[in-house]
Order: sequence, then structure tokens, then C-alpha cells
Amino acid sequence: MILVTGATGNIGGELVTVLSESGTQVRALVRDPATATLPAGVAAVTGDLNRPETMTDALDGVGALFLLPGYDNQADLLDRAKKAGVQRIVQLSSASAALQDMDNAVSRYMTLSERAVRESELAWTFLRPRSFMSNALRWLPQLAVGDVVRVQFPDVRVGAIDPADIAAVAALALTGDDLDGRILELTGPQALRPADQIAVLATLLNRQLVAHGLTTAETKAELEATMPQHYVDAFLSFFADGTLDEETLYPTVQDVTGRAPRTFEQWAHAHAADFAH
Repeated sequence: MILVTGATGNIGGELVTVLSESGTQVRALVRDPATATLPAGVAAVTGDLNRPETMTDALDGVGALFLLPGYDNQADLLDRAKKAGVQRIVQLSSASAALQDMDNAVSRYMTLSERAVRESELAWTFLRPRSFMSNALRWLPQLAVGDVVRVQFPDVRVGAIDPADIAAVAALALTGDDLDGRILELTGPQALRPADQIAVLATLLNRQLVAHGLTTAETKAELEATMPQHYVDAFLSFFADGTLDEETLYPTVQDVTGRAPRTFEQWAHAHAADFAH
């Protein structure tokens, strides 16, 4: 049995589907089983990752765990998982874990999450994907009202990855031991600027879309309207100050799965319905 946390999220939803279609027994950790849409045969369970004592039922009979980062008392959760019989952890992380910057809120929680898994003495694999292609969905409100799209960090090239490719790698790590002890850097096949992604969407939607690059000050103001200041500071450090490299591409998806990672154009076409509203 594999337990997938964040089972209705970008990666978790794809992972549950991949595992289910392969015939693997899957248990999905969700907030509300009554409203969660899951593949047939997938059991929905509840539990709070910030409160490991609520995870007893979810962990019962589980052999491998796909774990999201950044929760309180992760060492306690991992200890409970080990006692429940879990043998393998696949930890979602990010490139910022490699920085080990304890003054950066994002790097800090990624670093501490990986550290807790290492110290658990369970078999582990760390997934360090770059930005998700699905982040482009954040432009939907702007696309609904016009053809000019305000983009943050306009000069930063990112090797964004399709969440489905992350899920494909995670599934292999969860169901075998070939990837134990590996840190997997996951990227798509191209390093694109926001304007490059907008150009792909313009062709897909047959619209004359224009990417309007925001200044760092404008980006800062937008971020401050949507997230706590310590996360604003983290993203400004990554992308305005350039402390995080998301441009370098890696062959990991090809090496692990045997197929090339999907391009942004392929992702956009697969999600055309999301942009058609």
C-alpha cells in the first residue's frame, strides 16, 4: 500500500492516477473524502500532517509514503510511519534545499524536511523539481479579461516541468528500490521566460497575447498582496537576486522513465480546456 499526501494537488493527483492505473494499491490523504474526486479503487483517508497523532489510520498497512515538505513535527510523523511499517519515503523537495539557506523561508523548510527524512533511517528518494508548468494557470484571471498578461520576473528562464512527469518519476521511486538514496533534479526540456510561455498560449488560443514584464518593485507589491512577507523575501532572493538556478536543464526524467519530459507546448495542449473558459 502506498500513501500519497496532497493527493488532490498538482502532483499528488497525477501520482494517484499513475499508481492506480498500474494496479498499485493507493491510499489518498485528502481534506474531505466526501468531495475528493479519486480514481475507482483508491481509498480516501484524512489526517493532518502538522499533527502526526492524527495520521495513525492513514499510515496503517502502508509500505511507502509520498510526502509533501514543510510540515511541523516531521520527525514525529516519520517515527510513527516507521513504527507503522513504512519502509520507503519519496520526499517532494526543490532546488532550494541545496542552498541550505536557513535565512530563506523556502530553502529552510525544504532543507529541514530533507534532513528529517535522512535522520529517519528509512529508505528515501528526494525529488527536486523546478517550477511547475501548471503555474501558468495563475494567468487565467488576466486572460479572462484581456490580452495583456502581467508577468513577474520577466527575464528569468526556468526549466519548468509538467507535474505529470514528476508523478511518473515519483511512482517509480515508490514502487522499487532502484532510486533509493538518490536526489533527483527534475526539469522540463526547455528553459523558458514567462514571455515564451505566453507566446505558446497565444498560439494555442489564437489570440494576440502580450507579456508585460513587471519591475521588481511591482512584483514585490503583487507578491505581498498574496503571501506572507517571509515568502516574498524568499522569492525575491531566488529570482530577483538570482540565488536559485532554475535555468539549468537535467536529463533525469528521460533517464528514469525512458521517455523525454513533456514540453510546455505539450502541457498547454493537454490542458487547453482550462484556458478555454
